[in-house]
Amino acid sequence: MTDTPIDSGQVARWAEAVAGVAQTGLAFTESAYDSERFEELLAIAGDMLHATAPDTPARDSASTWLASVVNGVPGYVTPKIGIGAFVANDKGELLLIKRSDTHQWLFPTGWADIGYSASEVVVKEVAEECGLDVEPMQLVSVIDSMQSGSRIPHYTIAFRCRLLGGKLRAHPLECEDVGWFSQDKMPEPLYGTGAWVPRAFAAIRGEVKDAFFDLPRQDVWRSLPD
Repeated sequence: MTDTPIDSGQVARWAEAVAGVAQTGLAFTESAYDSERFEELLAIAGDMLHATAPDTPARDSASTWLASVVNGVPGYVTPKIGIGAFVANDKGELLLIKRSDTHQWLFPTGWADIGYSASEVVVKEVAEECGLDVEPMQLVSVIDSMQSGSRIPHYTIAFRCRLLGGKLRAHPLECEDVGWFSQDKMPEPLYGTGAWVPRAFAAIRGEVKDAFFDLPRQDVWRSLPD
């Protein structure tokens, strides 16, 4: 046992993991008994999530998870995929957007769309969010965003992109603002823990040689993240 307090992000991660196991179980089971047990797990996960965000009713979370269950392989619950872009201007400044949903600053990013490759999504997202044309040059990182402060289970795939042209403008619905920033003059508030900042600037300076990924944790469910 440890006296180290467990933060709300850790509890939320456990809740989402329990809910994912239960949803996948419901997608594959043909047993009414097992279905009852999996639904009970969803209720427990909802209580856990409610403990981290009291404004979210526990049973609403459980009902949302249950309503999203699809039978068979399509119902196997996996993390979402986000695609992001590290783009620099000729001054070595990083392109950032202020997201309308979180009101925080982050590099351009969006959910992967079916029918597009990851590199095609990144081109589309930068054009839609910022009005700029870019070319993906390098895969920089694949990270577990829940370890970076997100409450939504997803992996973020980030590319270093070369600026080709276009006119900088913020998407009227998705972005509150957009701009170029140097590493010593980053805007506030930043999205997540901000651990992505040095990685992004290292990438646009050409210092990243190998793609970054989260290393396996020694004890995934009992230890706190570093």
